[in-house]
Amino acid sequence: MLRIGIILGSTRKGRNGEAVANWINNFAKNRNDEATYELVDLLEFNLPFLGSAIPEGMQKVTESNVKAWSEKMASFDGYIFVTPEYNHATSGVLKNALDYLNPEVNNKAAGFVAYGSLGGARAIENLRLILGELQIADVRTAVTFSLMTDFENMTEFKPASYHEDNSNQMLDQVIAWSSALSVLRNK
Repeated sequence: MLRIGIILGSTRKGRNGEAVANWINNFAKNRNDEATYELVDLLEFNLPFLGSAIPEGMQKVTESNVKAWSEKMASFDGYIFVTPEYNHATSGVLKNALDYLNPEVNNKAAGFVAYGSLGGARAIENLRLILGELQIADVRTAVTFSLMTDFENMTEFKPASYHEDNSNQMLDQVIAWSSALSVLRNK
């Protein structure tokens, strides 16, 4: 059985991403397919910005957090990245978290669920470039939620029903690619 991590890529207070991540997690789990899904919240890892000076008293905690993040990501066969769009890109915290990774995510697949004024499309394009460098194969279909139409008052998540078709297609692709890439991971 494949393990797919659903990565919540925002840590902002009052974030919309939590509702979006919970929605895709519940949607995926209700499909009863050949994968298990786990929601992973970056807020729980408290990663420092890569390259920043860490006070001596915090170094062990920081090393532990980075190790836990790396091990968590290594435990999955594929990923679904839930990302906001901030300033035409993914969130800084998600980019930073990805900068801590490399061999533990190579030859795995990823799909995207994004939200923003234009559905987060530019954040997805930004992530495609980053994941290419990490040797993560991203799938074509993405799920994009508009702050204007899928959120009431831009805060209460009320997705349109047509997102279910895109979600099914994206999940099917992530499962297929994650399975196919297992040949490379198991060499």
